[in-house]
Amino acid sequence: MPNSKVIAQSLSEWFATAQGGYVLSREQAFFDHTVSDIFGYNALQLGLPEQDFLRSSRMPLRFTAGNQVGNDVRLILAELPFDSGSIDLVLMPHVLEFADNPHQIIREVERVLMPEGHLLISGFNPFSLWGLHRKLGRKQGYPWQGHFIKLQRMKDWLALLGFEVVGGRFAAYAPPFHQSKWLNRYSFMEKAGDRWWAVGGGVYFLHAIKRVPGIRPIKPKWNKGLVSNLIPSSAKLNKGIQQVKQDE
Repeated sequence: MPNSKVIAQSLSEWFATAQGGYVLSREQAFFDHTVSDIFGYNALQLGLPEQDFLRSSRMPLRFTAGNQVGNDVRLILAELPFDSGSIDLVLMPHVLEFADNPHQIIREVERVLMPEGHLLISGFNPFSLWGLHRKLGRKQGYPWQGHFIKLQRMKDWLALLGFEVVGGRFAAYAPPFHQSKWLNRYSFMEKAGDRWWAVGGGVYFLHAIKRVPGIRPIKPKWNKGLVSNLIPSSAKLNKGIQQVKQDE
């Protein structure tokens, strides 16, 4: 394992450290649990091709896309080359914190998602010990050089594009120590954080669904008199049947 104090040049490199691995294990657990209950045909993970966050998905087509080497599709995140309404699930692990134009990326994701399609987002929480570490530190290397986006701001962006947030949670409550032994000693903060400091996790997850306003069906106002003449009652129908039998 590389020295955890070396400045990581990518998020994947940081995930390979003890500090990053602590976060990665919690992210993998959330994505494994969530994607297993989402059904469809096409699932897309944007970025981090080294991490298979779609491994528990049941969708037949699962692929990664981004501008890094190793993605199944190389592309610019702000210009997705997919048809509108063609993707059932889009997963974005820490994409927006390191993007020059996060709003455009979300707009593109909304475009390619099918109506009722699912979007999963993970982000670093600025209102946490991890956010405080970034604010007081030198902001060098990953993930500290990124722009940590407030959870409420993320929700506002999604709401403006017609997404409904249907789930989410926080994780990684322990301080951002570099060594595994210290992270393990503070593992008790996971359960304590969920109970007593629920919004203070180092990372947050959001599960949103693309809602498209539907057409409200207009029920016809039937003319009861006309209907009664056109559709015979059971008494009339039985009487007719008996008359036919007598004639025979």
